Amino acid sequence: MEEKKKDGRYSRIYEQLTKLVVKSENQQARMATITALLHHKMNYFFWTGYYLIVDGEMVVNSYQGPVACQILKKGKGVCWNAFNNGKTVVVEDVNTFPNHIACDSRSNSEIVVPLKNREGKIIGVLDVDSSQRNSFSETDAYWL
Repeated sequence: MEEKKKDGRYSRIYEQLTKLVVKSENQQARMATITALLHHKMNYFFWTGYYLIVDGEMVVNSYQGPVACQILKKGKGVCWNAFNNGKTVVVEDVNTFPNHIACDSRSNSEIVVPLKNREGKIIGVLDVDSSQRNSFSETDAYWL
C-alpha cells in the first residue's frame, strides 16, 4: 500500500478509535475493539492481536485472524525481542529473523509494538502479521 494512502487510513482509524475506546473503561473491551478495527480496515493485516505478560509468560489475548500460539517461548521471537528491548520491531521477512516463532506458516512479515500501561510499564505487545513480505514500514510503526 502506498505510504500516503496508508497514512490517511491510519489517521481515519485513529479518529474512529478515539471515539470508540472511551465507551468502556474495560481494558479487554478496548483491546478487542482496537484489534477488530485494525484487522478489518488494513487489508494486509493477516493476524492482529495482543500478547500480555501473565506470571512471567507471554500469553495471547484479544486477536483477529487464524488460531494463535497461546504462549510464546520465553526470550524467543519478534514479540519477546520488542518486549525486552522496549522498541517497535519491523521484520520484512520473518524467515530471516533469528529464533522466529512460527504460529502460522502463512505469515511472512511482522511488526511488534511494546504495549505500555498508564504508568509507562511495558505489559505486553501489539503483534501484527502479514502474509506478504515487506508489508510494514515506518508509517505502520508510527501509527501503531
